[in-house]
Amino acid sequence: MVNPVCEVLLSDSPIEAPGGSIPSETGAVVDFWGVVRGLENGEEISGIDYEAHHPMANHQLRAIAEEAARNFDLRQIIIHHRTGFVPVGEASLLVRVGSGHRAAAFRAIEAVVDELKKRAPIWKHPQFSNASSSPPDRIARGAPSPV
Repeated sequence: MVNPVCEVLLSDSPIEAPGGSIPSETGAVVDFWGVVRGLENGEEISGIDYEAHHPMANHQLRAIAEEAARNFDLRQIIIHHRTGFVPVGEASLLVRVGSGHRAAAFRAIEAVVDELKKRAPIWKHPQFSNASSSPPDRIARGAPSPV
């Protein structure tokens, strides 16, 4: 097995498509862009404020990346997650995987996003467009929504 390229980043800056070279053994590259949509639980929002426990989130993202690299024989894995306010229409998450074959790349993307949502201490706080509108109870009580 080739040593995979693993890159993990938490940042309050907009996410850009990663540059750089693709490892030569790579036959498939799949990108997943998680984009903030305009509705949260049926309510219109202006964006989402993402909060993270940075040391633990970095640790979990790195562990998830390394596990995926092993489990799916990846040549490359990149996970970038935004923190802070992300307006509607902008990306809050980018996951890129490179593998020898497309089937493994697609399975890896799904597994990585599922694990990130379960394990990474990153919380979302939707910012509702109409302040007079009553947000869902869970959010109104101040409990963060899971990513």
